[in-house]
Amino acid sequence: MDRYCVMGNPVEHSRSPWIHARFAALTGQPVEYGKRLVPLDGFAAALQAFRDQGGRGCNVTVPFKFEAASLAGRRSARAELAGACNTLRFDADGIYGDNTDGVGLVHDLQHNAGVALAGRELLLIGAGGAAAGVLGPLVEAKPRRIVVANRTVGKAQALVASHAELARAGGVEVSASGLDEVVGRFDVVVNGTASSLSGADVPVPASVLRPGALGYDMMYGPAAEGFLQWARAHGAIGRDGLGMLVEQAAEAFLVWRGVRPPSGEVLAELRRELAK
Repeated sequence: MDRYCVMGNPVEHSRSPWIHARFAALTGQPVEYGKRLVPLDGFAAALQAFRDQGGRGCNVTVPFKFEAASLAGRRSARAELAGACNTLRFDADGIYGDNTDGVGLVHDLQHNAGVALAGRELLLIGAGGAAAGVLGPLVEAKPRRIVVANRTVGKAQALVASHAELARAGGVEVSASGLDEVVGRFDVVVNGTASSLSGADVPVPASVLRPGALGYDMMYGPAAEGFLQWARAHGAIGRDGLGMLVEQAAEAFLVWRGVRPPSGEVLAELRRELAK
């Protein structure tokens, strides 16, 4: 069996092992997948240890996505743009880094949730590794406008600047804002902060939501519930990041194995599993 895992802190809540077990079963791939809790100052050592033990690759979650990019000797174009990696592949040439978060989010929004992004107005909350991973694919979906809002405005400005050329080429208006300074209402509001994990309040006012807007939290399960309740209480539709999790995992599986598993089937199975 070829060994893979997810590395993060926290990581106990992760459903990735279940997802990849189903992918392996449905595609006939000899994959074994686990999860590893990594000390906050120990990602590089943990990564090397897993490679030394025969690991073939890993997923990377909070808070190590930027560090993962720095450790990858080769990176995909989307990982270069994000400056962050959530997928690493180990091969004879070293470590290859990719970022499948944005592709997963856009696929979940447009195909699973049925929300077309072209011409819409989007608010992306956060400017960390999660937000960095999704901004490029969101721009490529051709919304009219994306505002990146973050507590530290400078981080949001830097993220916007790194995507300025892509935005200009696509005719998409992309700007940065502080959390308390967001102007306008939005069709889609995506929470890419760690506020859900810590149980903190939603970091933007409800005025950002258009009636019937989609409020999307990249987290899933109990961690996302506070944001989803907030969205629904203010007239929006709430959706958690379970579909994004499955879709980005399917893209990672493709990077590792050269086979794209049936993500829609596995997402439906996982929602049934969690409803038990």
